[in-house]
This record gives sequence, C-alpha cells and structure tokens, in this order.
Amino acid sequence: MDGWVWVLLGVVLGALAAGAVGRLLHAARVASVETERDLLRERVLDLETSLAEDMETAALLAPLKDALVRVEQHVGVLERDRVEQFGSLRSLLGRVEAETQGLGRATSSLAGSLRSSSVRGAWGEVQLRRVLEASGMLARCDFDEQVSGVSAHERRVRPDVVVRLPGGKSLVVDAKAPMTHFLDAQADDLPDDERAALLRRHADGLASHVTALSGKEYWSAFRDGPELVVCFVPSDAMLAAALAAQPSLHERALAQRVVLVGPGALLALLRTVAFTWQQDALSSSARELLDLGRELHARLATLGGHTAKLGRSLQGSVEAYNAMVGALESRVLVTARRMHELEVVTDDLAVLEPVRTGPRPLTAQELIDAVTTDDARPELDLGLDEPAPRRDVG
Repeated sequence: MDGWVWVLLGVVLGALAAGAVGRLLHAARVASVETERDLLRERVLDLETSLAEDMETAALLAPLKDALVRVEQHVGVLERDRVEQFGSLRSLLGRVEAETQGLGRATSSLAGSLRSSSVRGAWGEVQLRRVLEASGMLARCDFDEQVSGVSAHERRVRPDVVVRLPGGKSLVVDAKAPMTHFLDAQADDLPDDERAALLRRHADGLASHVTALSGKEYWSAFRDGPELVVCFVPSDAMLAAALAAQPSLHERALAQRVVLVGPGALLALLRTVAFTWQQDALSSSARELLDLGRELHARLATLGGHTAKLGRSLQGSVEAYNAMVGALESRVLVTARRMHELEVVTDDLAVLEPVRTGPRPLTAQELIDAVTTDDARPELDLGLDEPAPRRDVG
C-alpha cells in the first residue's frame, strides 16, 4: 500500500514537475513570441519610416528626373546637329580646298602670263583705267589715252594717259613697271635669302625704269603741265616690296622728276584733281552769277525809273479826276439840284466821291537812287520820303 502511495505521489510530483516545466516552457515560448512580435513591430515601423523617406526622396527627385530626361533629349538633339554640321563642314572644307587649288592654278597661270611684257603692259593699262574710272573721270573728257608728243630731244613719246587739269594744264601718267623678279619672289618653296635677293633685283629694276622715264622728259612734250611724270605701279605690294628693299627709292625718283604711286596713291591724286575741277566749275559759276547779278541790278534800276514815272502819271490822273469832281459838284450839280427843288425833275442825281487813295510812293533806297539819276529828277520832288498828300476836291 505504501508503495502505491509513493508511486502515486511520484506520479503526482512528476505531473506537477512536468506541469511546472511545461509552464516554464510556455512562458519562455510566450516571451520569445512577444520578443519576436516587438522586433517585428519595430521592423515594420522601420520599414514604414524608410518607405515614407523613400517616397519623400522620390518626390524630391522627380523634378530632377524630368530635368535629366530633358537634358538627355537636348543632348541627343545637339549630337544629331553636331553630326550634321560636321558633315556640312566637311563638305564645305572640301569645296574650299578644291577652290583653293583652282585659285592656285589660276594664280600660277596669271603669274606665268604676266611674265610676258605685252601681257604685263596690258594689265598695267587695265589697272590704270580702273583707277581712273573709280576716281570719277571720263575718257576723252578728263583724260586721254596713248597721246603722242615730241620731246625736247626730238623724240616721239607716247605716255599711257594724259590727265587734264584746270587751266589747260595736263599730267602725264606712265603704267609700264617691271615685275618679273617680284613674281619670281612669290614662289612658296623659295628660301628666304633667294626671295630677298629677288626683291632687291626687283627694286633695282624699278630704279632703272625710273631713270629711263626721267630720260624721256615727257614734260618737254607736254609743256602745259608740271615738269614731272607719274609712274604707276599696278600693285601696292610691288611698290611696297621695292621701297622695303630700297628705302631711298622714292627720294631718288622725285629728284629725277618721277613720282612713284600705287593704285591707292593714284586714286587719291585723281580725286584731288577731280575736286580741283569742281572748284574751277564753282568759280566759273560764281563769276557768271556775279555778272547776272550786276545785269539784274541794272535792270531793276531801269524798272525803278519806269515805276516812278507811272506813279507820277497815276498821281496826275487822280488829281485831274478830283478836280473834275470838284468842278462838277460846285458848278454843274448845283444847278441840277435847283431844278429838282423846283420839281422840274424827280430823279435824284448820283453822288460822286473823289478818289482818296493815291499811288504808293517808292520806299526802297535802290529804286530811289535809280530814279534820282533820271533826267526827270526835278519832277520827283512830290514827297518820295513821305506819303503823298490826299486831295479832297469839292
């Protein structure tokens, strides 16, 4: 019996122990579940907070995203335009290169043509004519071409152009200038020392040409002009290269009565000549205007005398009319009114009024002076300095 009790007691104790252990395990499991719940709640809160921050960030970054999209589109358009522009530029550079090569060939051909003396002379004459036309001058009016003359050495000379100056004067222009060495110096693959040597030879050739022009003495064949000749160099670069090689070339040419000019200097010189022609025309017009003024003044004086005579005639007519009205009023109409008073007639006679306005006297001193020189001067003492008196006859 005691054994069963102890067994039952052991069973009860075991059950109690098992229950206690189960409760402990349950409590531990509950605590674990609560802890996991709290952790999950915190995780959910963190996720919600993170999601809200992400949404705020996305809202803030939305304009930036749109701007990036627009920038990307604009960059695409720019890239497309850049490709098109590079294509156009490549095509344009190709045409420029082709035209440059063509220009180089044309320049080489022109340089080769200018080595001929006849072509070089024709080109100089063409350049000279262009400058003359640009200055406003007309052929056979302001200048003559290829005019022949005989110099002091009994030698026939024929300058390219003779420019006419006011007063019957003339200015001689020669357009033949050497340029072979200058053209040789323009080669691209030429060393600097050889180019400098060619430019010095170009200056020497121009100096020799100046001496030859001075020896022709054009001014002796055209004596109505200044004692000098204008040497026209068709290119300012040619003249500048020669002067750079020989700085004293200008002074030595002037000492030999030769003036070296390029297109620019010649244009300024011809414009000065054209201005001189304008001043000469203005002087002629002024002299003609002076003669016309004197003639007009003389005619005004004659007209003043006629006007004064007409005024005197009008004054006499007014006085005669007023005298007639006075006589009619005092002599004739008195008897006529008497007949009306006696009722012989019934109609009233018209009342005649004298003329109370006389002719206006001359007041301009020029007309008065012209009238005083007339033979009828004594008849002008009728009050020219003041209005004529009004006569009321009757």
